[in-house]
Amino acid sequence: MEDSNITNSDIPSGKLAEIEEEEFHHVNNPVTGIKPIVKKYLGKPLDSEKKGNKFYFSDGNAKVEVTVVTDEIIRVRLAPHGVFLDEFSYAVPKLEKKISLFGMTEHELEYVVSTSAVNCHIRKEDFFISFSDNQGHITSTDAVPMHWEENIKFGGYYVYCTKACHADESFFGMGDKPTELNLRGKRLKNWNTDAYSFAWNQDPLYRSIPFYISLHNDIAHGIFFDNTFRAEFDFGAEDSTKTSFWAEGGELQYYYIHGPHMMDVVKRYNLITGTHPMPPLWALGYHQCRWSYYPESKVKMVTKTFREKKIPCDGIYLDIDYMDGYRCFTWNRKYFPDPKRMIKELSEQGFKTVVIIDPGIRVDDNYAVFREGKENRYFCRRCDDYFMEGHVWPGRCQFPDFTNPEVREWWGNLFDELVQLGVAGVWNDMNEPAVFGTGTFPDDVRHQFDGHRGSHRKAHNVYGMQMVRATYEGLRKIMKNKRPFTITRAGYSGVQRFSSVWTGDNVASWEHLQLGNIMCQRLSVSGISFCGTDIGGFSGEPDGELFTRWVQMGTFSPFMRAHSAGDTKEREPWSFGEPYTSINRKFIELRYRMLPYLYSAFWEHHRYGFPIIRPVVMHEQGETTNHYRQDEFTFGDKILICPVMVPGQKSRKVYLPAGKWYNFWTHELVDGGKEVTVATPLETMPMFVKAGSIIPEYPVMQYVGEKEIEEVKLNVYYSDIEANSFIFEDYGETFAYEQDIYLEKKFVVRGKDNKLTIQQSMEGLYTPRYENYHLNIIGLPFKPARVIADNNDVKEFSINSDKTVQLKLRKNFIQLVIS
Repeated sequence: MEDSNITNSDIPSGKLAEIEEEEFHHVNNPVTGIKPIVKKYLGKPLDSEKKGNKFYFSDGNAKVEVTVVTDEIIRVRLAPHGVFLDEFSYAVPKLEKKISLFGMTEHELEYVVSTSAVNCHIRKEDFFISFSDNQGHITSTDAVPMHWEENIKFGGYYVYCTKACHADESFFGMGDKPTELNLRGKRLKNWNTDAYSFAWNQDPLYRSIPFYISLHNDIAHGIFFDNTFRAEFDFGAEDSTKTSFWAEGGELQYYYIHGPHMMDVVKRYNLITGTHPMPPLWALGYHQCRWSYYPESKVKMVTKTFREKKIPCDGIYLDIDYMDGYRCFTWNRKYFPDPKRMIKELSEQGFKTVVIIDPGIRVDDNYAVFREGKENRYFCRRCDDYFMEGHVWPGRCQFPDFTNPEVREWWGNLFDELVQLGVAGVWNDMNEPAVFGTGTFPDDVRHQFDGHRGSHRKAHNVYGMQMVRATYEGLRKIMKNKRPFTITRAGYSGVQRFSSVWTGDNVASWEHLQLGNIMCQRLSVSGISFCGTDIGGFSGEPDGELFTRWVQMGTFSPFMRAHSAGDTKEREPWSFGEPYTSINRKFIELRYRMLPYLYSAFWEHHRYGFPIIRPVVMHEQGETTNHYRQDEFTFGDKILICPVMVPGQKSRKVYLPAGKWYNFWTHELVDGGKEVTVATPLETMPMFVKAGSIIPEYPVMQYVGEKEIEEVKLNVYYSDIEANSFIFEDYGETFAYEQDIYLEKKFVVRGKDNKLTIQQSMEGLYTPRYENYHLNIIGLPFKPARVIADNNDVKEFSINSDKTVQLKLRKNFIQLVIS
């Protein structure tokens, strides 16, 4: 080359390949013709090709595929030498195109792939890829062309993508990262890690969710980097003008997901990666766990105390000490001599039994599970065909390859005996996978990867997800038409299709109470709504105040469980005495009263992709100050929660989004769009209900199903503007909802100075067994004189001293008018 200032990166990769080939063949010693390994960048796109909903662009050597998935989702893939990897993803089970109109136009300076909502621009000058909406707003653009570097040690490529980052751009998502809600200025890593007693800003943790939301100029979009290898994300940390993501292998494949609202982005991410199945209703109750409750007498003492103290509880957990020598699928008969009888007696008291199952299978030829796995070659092996062995709780173990569908089916069938004994749920732990001493598996462990083969570098981040997938699918088959309950510690994007999660081995501290609040908000906007924390902290010692404040926050987590390590003091709701016991009871009872509201929010997630927990920024993304709010969140879309996370706090400021809000405890009506100061005595927590809401309520029960529901209470919050509410009902434990046997109810509230109208419409095939509603109408600005339901006068109604109006109606009313 004549110009010594020209570098490889200045030459299109196709032309560079020609030069290298020419030089290589004109030297006597071929070794001297091999160029050093450097990053290579896309050159200028030279041609384009259309195949169905896919468009291909090449610089003569590397190739880029642009796939139109929906009107708002476009996928980009890079093949450094023009050959794409097989189409396969654990996160996106089936890529269904749902497009009304799309096409490509070639202009003088760029190619543009367009749908009715978004445009993907491929710049001819330098192969920069950018996206815009149908109003012409540029929402995302490359800062440098996509690039790669050959991986000499393992094969394949390191792959890189760098986008422009604006000064006032904010970022959200990425799963369970223990840091501020807004990720601006952070650099994060995805590599599932057992992180006992993790700290603020510790990274990585248990899950790898390579999905983030960008928010700039009131327009949101998402990037989902579907790559299972060890990956990193930089949100303006190294260079404030750039955000980057890269991985140590695999394909550079990402989805651009358009908003313009954050809610739109999350719903569309859920469209391709899936949502949680509907849980059994009992799984939304309170769960009690410890490492460990044993022997049987201890379990019975705990469950008996719940019933004696009348503190509701549905789930009781058995940690690893229920097993024989920590062997999965076995029982320690010394501690639990007759598990079937015990589980039956617990069930009669209203308790569902959940057991832990880890991936490590003890090396023991007298142990049937190990013997079967060994005989069928179900365990992971090293590159030279040695078994992958490591020490975990049972001692020396081998580990099933859950990326093999045959292994997943075998594993799922192993749960048959536990189900026959009456076990209702399974908790998968240690599945990052965790190994004592080494942390995890070596990179050279081989995996079947559903026929696509790969090393542990490729399979590590999906190992836990595929384990809980095998667990869920096995339980679903064995339990017939009953919904299983599963919970997993590790996961990858799409894990929500199979399981709930918790935030892992946290610490009993006020800082971790704050972290838990942020992490659940982050998980929820990252597609994993069924999440919660270890209430009270797993390690360390909370005092009564911290535990009670954690119960209050946990009441409004989709998954509500107290859990603690064996070397700590016990922490049941009564462990700290009064006044804490009574306050904890009050909030757990509130959880059970709120179950129909939470269940309806869960249906909105499952069916429509809405997150259950929603940060304030999701409601008002145009308000820049909201990009940094992380204390307040809404539970569904009607109830705003602001946990108390400072010891001894007597009051705190709470931001309320625009509109009118009722203080849940006092019924005071407050204008939103501003911060308000709220008293925070220990027995309450700031809670506000959006004006116009109808919040359904069940009677307090000690466990789900304890009583027949004879009537449902509807708390109606008056509004002078029209507002909609929604209730979902079904059997609560079967899959009949998949055959459309459910009921969706929509309520419309319209208030005037001297009149309130409520309309109800219903759709679905399910018929609830109760007959009546008990309406509790809050905030009426007038004294009612007449109540008419479907043109008939309602004679019996009352006005309480707090000015609430009480009346009963048939459940199938269409219109109610109060004047």
